[in-house]
Amino acid sequence: MSLTALKLEKAASGSDLYKELLIKADLSIDGVNYDPTALKKLQEVDHQEQVHGGFEMDLETHVGTEFPSGFILPNGLKSPFKWSRKSNYSVGYENGQFVLVHKGSALFPISFFKAPKYYSQLSSDGMPFSKIATFAQDTNLSVFYSNECSYKEKGEDCLFCNANATRDTYGEHEGIQWKTPRQAAEAVKAAYDEGIADHVTITGGIIAERREIEYYQDVAEAIKQHTGLDDFNGTAVIAAPLDLTNIDKLKEVGYRTIAMNIELWDKNIYQTICPGKANKSGGWDHWKKATEYAVGVFGFGRVRSNIVAGLEPKQKTLEGVEWFSSHGIVCLPGAWCPNPGSALEGHRTPEPAWHLDLAYKAYQLHKKAGISYQQVHDASNNDLAISRDIWKIEEGLL
Repeated sequence: MSLTALKLEKAASGSDLYKELLIKADLSIDGVNYDPTALKKLQEVDHQEQVHGGFEMDLETHVGTEFPSGFILPNGLKSPFKWSRKSNYSVGYENGQFVLVHKGSALFPISFFKAPKYYSQLSSDGMPFSKIATFAQDTNLSVFYSNECSYKEKGEDCLFCNANATRDTYGEHEGIQWKTPRQAAEAVKAAYDEGIADHVTITGGIIAERREIEYYQDVAEAIKQHTGLDDFNGTAVIAAPLDLTNIDKLKEVGYRTIAMNIELWDKNIYQTICPGKANKSGGWDHWKKATEYAVGVFGFGRVRSNIVAGLEPKQKTLEGVEWFSSHGIVCLPGAWCPNPGSALEGHRTPEPAWHLDLAYKAYQLHKKAGISYQQVHDASNNDLAISRDIWKIEEGLL
C-alpha cells in the first residue's frame, strides 16, 4: 500500500467525510444497482434525471428506463448514479426514505439531486433546456453541443470514448441533436437567472478546426447578448488547433478559460488509444505545446488538460499532472469508465483505492504549484469527481 493510500485509510478511521469518500469511490468505479420499488417511488418526488447529452456513463445502457443523475450522502458528498446490475451497492426504499444498501444491509439514508427550475423551461424554438445545458452541480453547467466526432469516419475514435455510440443508442429516444448558439445562450441565461450556476463549459466531439472556432465564437457572442455579461465564466473545450492564434480568438470573444484534453501522458499508449488525436490534430507534442501557448493567452490556472486515469501506469499519469500543474494548467485525472459502446467496453478500470491515491497526489501537486480551488472550479465542470472531493475536504469546503 502506498503512503497516500495508507493516509486515506487512517483518515477514514476518524473522518466521516473520508469514510464517505471511500464508499463514493466504490460507487463511482463499480456503479450502483437499484431496487425496483425505490425506482418507482423516486418518480413521485422531485429529482434531476440523467440526460445523455454527451456520454453514457452508466455501466450498461438503459433505453426507455429513466435514471436519476445522482444522490447526496449524509455528510454532503455527491455521487453520480452509474447503473450496474453487478454492483454490491443498490438504492433501496425503507421506512419512508431512500437508503444506500451494501450487500443487503442498509448503510444510511440518501437524497437525490433536485431538478433545477430551468429544466422545465423551453428554448424559443421549443427544445427543453434540460437537453441543452446540463446542471453538473456546484454551480456548473455543461453544454455538449454535438456528439459528432470526425474521428469516427476514419475509424480513429479514442478507444475509451462513446460519444458517437451514445448518440446512436439514445438519439431517437432523447432527441439528441446539434445545439445552436441561440439555444445554448437561452439555457445559460435561464440557469444564471435562477442563481444556481456561474460557470458554463461548452464542449462536444471534434470537428473541423475552422468550423469549431467559429461555432465557439458564435456561442460566446450569443451568451453575452442574452445574459448581458462580458465575462460569463465560460470554458471552451476544443481540439488543440493547428493554428495556435485561434486560441487568442477564444480569449478575445469572452471565454475565461480554455481546455484541450491530452487524455494520456504516455506517448506510445496515446498513439494506440487516441489514434485520431495522434494523427489528425498535430499529435501529442502539439497538444502539449498548445496548452503552453494557451497559458500565455489566458493566464496561470486558466487552462485545463484532462488525463483519463487508469489507461497507463499511475506514475506516468502523475508525471503529466506534475508537468501541467507546474506550468499553471489544471489537470485532474478522471477515473476511466469502460463506457458502453466504446472500443474498451468490458475492460476494467483500476480498483477504487488506486484512483483515490492518484487523486490525492494530484491534489498535492496542484497545491504545490499554487493552483487554487477557484481556478479548478472555473476550468472544469466535473464536480462529481473524487478528485474534486479531496480538494473540498482538504480545503474545508464541505
